[in-house]
Amino acid sequence: MIKRNLWKLVLSLAIVLWAVATLIPLNDRPFPEYARSAATAKSAEFAALIKDASERTQSGSAPSVFVALKQIARERKIDLSQFFPEMNLGDVRNLEKRNALLLDELLRLSKGKLQLGLDLKGGVAFTLEVDDSSVAAASTEERQEKLSKAIDIIGNRINAFGVAEPVIRPVGANRIEIQLPGVSTQDNPEVVNSVKKPARLDFRLVHPFLEPAQTSDVPPGYELMTLESELRNGEIFTQEVFVKRIPEMTGDGVQDSYPTMDEYGRFKIIMRFTSEGKTRFAEVTRTIAESNQRTGRTGQLAIVLDGKLYSAPTVREEINSDSAEISGSFTQREAFDLANVLNNPLDLPLQVKEQFEVGPTLAEDAVASGKVAFIISALLTIGFVVFFYTIGGLIAAVGMAVNVLVTLGVLSEFGATLSLPGIAGIVLTLAMSVDSNILIFERMREELRVGKSLPTALEAGFEKAWSAIIDSNLTTLIVAAIMIALGTGPVKGFGMTLAIGIFTTMFAAVVVSKLLMEALILPGVIKRMPMFSVLQNTSYDFLKYARPAFIVSWIIVVVGVVVVFAKGREIYGIDFTGGDSVTLSYAQRVEAASLRAAAEKAGYPEAGFSYLSQVGSDLQVLKVTADFDRGKPLVEALQKALPQAKFQVVGENRIGASVGEEIQWNALKSVFWALVLILAYVAFRFEIGYGMGAVVSTVHDLLMTIGIFVLFDREFNASMVAAILLVAGYSINDTIVVFDRIREELKLNPNLSLANVINRALNLTLSRTIITGGTTLLTAITLLIVTTGEVNDIAFTLLIGVITGTFSSLFIASPIFYWWHKGDRKHVEKHEDVKPTYEWTGSSKASE
Repeated sequence: MIKRNLWKLVLSLAIVLWAVATLIPLNDRPFPEYARSAATAKSAEFAALIKDASERTQSGSAPSVFVALKQIARERKIDLSQFFPEMNLGDVRNLEKRNALLLDELLRLSKGKLQLGLDLKGGVAFTLEVDDSSVAAASTEERQEKLSKAIDIIGNRINAFGVAEPVIRPVGANRIEIQLPGVSTQDNPEVVNSVKKPARLDFRLVHPFLEPAQTSDVPPGYELMTLESELRNGEIFTQEVFVKRIPEMTGDGVQDSYPTMDEYGRFKIIMRFTSEGKTRFAEVTRTIAESNQRTGRTGQLAIVLDGKLYSAPTVREEINSDSAEISGSFTQREAFDLANVLNNPLDLPLQVKEQFEVGPTLAEDAVASGKVAFIISALLTIGFVVFFYTIGGLIAAVGMAVNVLVTLGVLSEFGATLSLPGIAGIVLTLAMSVDSNILIFERMREELRVGKSLPTALEAGFEKAWSAIIDSNLTTLIVAAIMIALGTGPVKGFGMTLAIGIFTTMFAAVVVSKLLMEALILPGVIKRMPMFSVLQNTSYDFLKYARPAFIVSWIIVVVGVVVVFAKGREIYGIDFTGGDSVTLSYAQRVEAASLRAAAEKAGYPEAGFSYLSQVGSDLQVLKVTADFDRGKPLVEALQKALPQAKFQVVGENRIGASVGEEIQWNALKSVFWALVLILAYVAFRFEIGYGMGAVVSTVHDLLMTIGIFVLFDREFNASMVAAILLVAGYSINDTIVVFDRIREELKLNPNLSLANVINRALNLTLSRTIITGGTTLLTAITLLIVTTGEVNDIAFTLLIGVITGTFSSLFIASPIFYWWHKGDRKHVEKHEDVKPTYEWTGSSKASE
């Protein structure tokens, strides 16, 4: 048994250990303490440096020990790498850059691997303002278009995978507010610059024969620029050249950029041209090559980024290439940052107007109640599965724990940020992920019922459940892939999380759980595996009630859609519409829970609150957000309800949506193309009738969920995008499991009518449908009762989605398949091979 499963054991242990290593440390460690403990050479000398840096910080000469240590090393010309010999930095010759690399790495290692979101931990907030001179000639519409484009570009820079959970929204007509979770400007003062850097790339001609050493007069049309290059001893060598002011080519001709290393271990940036860029680059280099022949000198082409000369390589001949490179004395971080901004260039100069440290936006009691709800939900899910499947349920619980561990490990590798709604999504996904185990256990129950031994039932259960597991997960993976490919922001982030969850669920159920069950069952440690039955041996005629159920459900859908259109933009919260933002000074700090309670009592449930501390001063303010034209009356209500705070208005603004039209449009496109690909996949793997049933039922479930959500007078916020997409995933998964059983029963029962086959399949999967839905419902109900705000909305959405998804797999998807084939199994047989197959059973008393 060990030899047979050795690869599973090694793989499982390796992945679990990797996940644990990836997540450690869980929490941030103070940088001075971590740096002191990490120094392995000359510890006393480094401890003295840390003490000097701490004193400099306390005196106000530096904002943090991190910055102070960098200053001290630069002033005293200290090589900090001598204290950390295990860090291989010998290839970085320049002392200042070597120290910067070392300190950046120490800062990174001191941080917890999974950062908490703005709601749990806070972060940094800053406001960027458009340089008026750059848009002086632009119309109002052009200004708004440029601002929207800038927001999209900044979002791509800081949230490439969609899992970082920043807040980016317009403020007024010429400002952008950015909130980054888990970031401190004290330790990372460059974070703002990396976000607002324009990344204007120019390819310019260097004067063919004049050099600054020959003349002090700058030729007309040129400017004097300085090129810095690093020598082998680490010293910086400077060279002055005359560079043409008007570029021959701009960054518009560059398709994408990425960092790489040359043969000497130095970082450089490779730029791949568009087809137009390739043609233009060939023309420019051809011109230089022709000039070489006339002047007898080798010409140069300067690469200028944001007004800085990075390199000026010589050009000897025409270069008709798909790519070019920027070389220079880059650190790894500089190379990656430069490639990132080149891929997302801003054509709008931005200036920092405000910079604040942001406190957690959720009250401590809300966080505490959320934690309690998550613990209760997880325990209820485990208890529910153990109640039905006893020992099998305990094994499934171990698989669930591995699932969560590996999921968090992978998310940490992508730099994910955990917010309370995000954690709620993982808890709900955990409840749904147990479905693979339930499918296996239900199949094992059927095998045991016909008299097979427990080891035989184990093998048969996994084998027969495999097609349903693989097809349901592949269809859900299609949804995830489309969201990653077409989505941006939270849509792309949800696609990433969903895709990770699919693979970790498959690993936990098919590898880990099976390994544990084989280890207990095959050697005879477990002789029997009791399972509690629910809705076994039923014979409900689902198709008999399909037509009235179908009509009633679509009437509800139509009513919901009508209400959605009738309410219009009223269904959207601040994340989608924007609103008022009011900044208040105060004499006494009021807890977020009290603020939220006062706002709700006054009739402002949408209000948001966050405390801000201005960087570089002792100024602390409270920022209040509300729907448009409700900010001022909300503040008046707060002043009346909380007079001891002495709130005074110090600023008012109108903020734009943090979930812009592009994100909304990409979400709709993702759903549309996901449905198209699901239809194609199911038609290929099953048959077109199944595909129609899957698509119609998914559309039904999405519209039903949205309609009922709106009927209960709830507002859509950013988290609802992911919640509704989660419903789509659940709906598809449930439908495919039922269809897989219908396909199997068609093959095993050649003499039954199509109606009887469908009813039989629905009855055989009913127990699994109820138990899977039950685990998710228990979690959703617990979160609904205990939590508030966005988590409550997510729980409510999934509660509707689970009930609707269960209903649709019984009364929408299967009837559509039945009606598509006009109730005739011969119509199905024309499109699919459904010849009966039989299996030989053995090694059990029942089969002898």
